[in-house]
Amino acid sequence: MKIFVHDYAGHPFQVQLSRELARRGHDVLHISAPFFQTPKGALQVTPDDPPTLAIEPLDIGEPFRKHTFLPRIRQEIRYGHLSAARMRAFAPDAVLSSNVPLDPQNIFHRACVESGAGFTFWLQDIYSVAIDRILRRKFPGLGHAVGARYLALERRLLRQSDAVVAITEDFLPVLRDWKVDPAKTHVIENWAPIDELPALPPDTAWRAEHGLSDRRLVLYSGTLGMKHNPALLLELALKFRDDPALRVVVISEGPGADWLAAQARAHGLENLVLLPFQPFDRFPEVLASADILVAILEPDAGVFSVPSKVLSYLCAGRPILAAMPVENLAARILTREDAGRVAAPHDLAGFVDNARKLLASDRLRSDLGRNARAYAEDRFRISDIGARFEGIVSATTKN
Repeated sequence: MKIFVHDYAGHPFQVQLSRELARRGHDVLHISAPFFQTPKGALQVTPDDPPTLAIEPLDIGEPFRKHTFLPRIRQEIRYGHLSAARMRAFAPDAVLSSNVPLDPQNIFHRACVESGAGFTFWLQDIYSVAIDRILRRKFPGLGHAVGARYLALERRLLRQSDAVVAITEDFLPVLRDWKVDPAKTHVIENWAPIDELPALPPDTAWRAEHGLSDRRLVLYSGTLGMKHNPALLLELALKFRDDPALRVVVISEGPGADWLAAQARAHGLENLVLLPFQPFDRFPEVLASADILVAILEPDAGVFSVPSKVLSYLCAGRPILAAMPVENLAARILTREDAGRVAAPHDLAGFVDNARKLLASDRLRSDLGRNARAYAEDRFRISDIGARFEGIVSATTKN
């Protein structure tokens, strides 16, 4: 097959899937949006890659206006037309589309239907539910109308897709309510590229380069958007500011990181270290440098967003400190596998107490980290995952 993998975010595990599909003999074009500010995967073709794999950025040629609603929509629509044009030029048999905002997804999907390519909607988040909740809260009246429009749009796109891959069974009740055909609906939980994320010793070169070799590190790496409350990270730095051996390290970019930097200056927090997103080839060192890895998710996300950073954390073999809805799949994995400690997003006392308990016990951290890595080794085999996606995508082809 000729397979067009449309991964707007450029995350590590999507491009790993493209590599696996190419190794299986398919011609694969993987595109992503370089302007979208988020941690990226290995988005360059390497000498070890099959000759049937191509990886391309698709840029809009200007800074992304992520936090201004109307300019952002205009840019996303422009991106939708660019992705549709690239898809037509490639002329795939099948398309796998992931993380694409709804307006460009609508344009892209229409082009796929017109070209006869089978369309698989890889459902990472139910965007419209989050959009509807946020807009209703921020803009009563108008927000309700705009939210309803996005709910209808996502429902239609899902119903018209040739296949839907949901990342958690928690999405299935919504899909049933929206009359999405269960015969074309599949559940494949997200993963992380475990071969690219080995569990390393903590005394990394990255740690030394940043002057952190003699410190204990509580580390967060990832976006700080509407689904994340950076005040939780600030609270950790405030609560542990009197521990000279401890640093709270936050690797992020954008308004959330800028807010934390301003708060660090205002409070005189020398223990809060802010760094930009790190290159993917250094990411194993980054994660290995941590004594504790932190994940946060707001209540509004509920079960409709599964933070992929948790999956990368599991590969690192480090304990995970989480503040997220306890019903979320990531929270359930951490609890079930005994790979971390989870508090509800607004349970600040519980979140800090969990941090204290983890820092107080080398044995506990070691046990949780070992459990985390064992889960990743058992569940993140790309050969098995690739075979499932191959079967789903092949069933959508029209030839």
